[in-house]
Amino acid sequence: MHYRIQDGHPLPHNPFKAIVAPRPIGWISTVDKAGRVNLAPYSFFNGVADDPPMVMFSINDRKVGRRDETKDSLTNVRETGEFAANVVGWELRDAMNLSSGAFAPGEDEMAMAGLTAAPCLEIAAPRIAEAPATLECRLVQELALPHGDRSMENVMVIGQVVAVHIRDDVLTEGIFDLTKVQPVARCGYKDYAVVRELFAMTRPGGGDAGNLKP
Repeated sequence: MHYRIQDGHPLPHNPFKAIVAPRPIGWISTVDKAGRVNLAPYSFFNGVADDPPMVMFSINDRKVGRRDETKDSLTNVRETGEFAANVVGWELRDAMNLSSGAFAPGEDEMAMAGLTAAPCLEIAAPRIAEAPATLECRLVQELALPHGDRSMENVMVIGQVVAVHIRDDVLTEGIFDLTKVQPVARCGYKDYAVVRELFAMTRPGGGDAGNLKP
């Protein structure tokens, strides 16, 4: 089968997010000017550069021109220029799902999910103490993306990683061990995936995969 986006899909449910999957989940913690904590998971999240390290997350369907009570992360990043990206390990899946709910501004989703707020090194936003790893980030750029409804906006946030936290128990001989972390990833529909098995390949010519640099 095939179809053009402009014509709409002929399936019972849109397959796009299932095709572009699995996607890492950026569990983004921020604070507003008053220091109130916000926590929300974003499945449009990934690393975009290595030197310096940078990550992005994308906010979809946000109301233009006013604070959106379900999209506090972008408002807080715009106010402070900072955010923390926490990794969702298998044991944190339920807490992550709970924090995805639409809560009023000022509600502390981290506390509601029974998580422990820990201080970051370089930014004011707290990290999740239980998370296998956290990337502290400062805003590099905000990119406006097209949206079919002019009253709504899609926004990509790019942040430079300025500090990293890793739980000691997920390290194996100095390697961040994904089989211990068992990160949860987003798929399509209501589906998620979890990493429990890895395999390695060597690039032609014997070069490393780019992640074994000192």
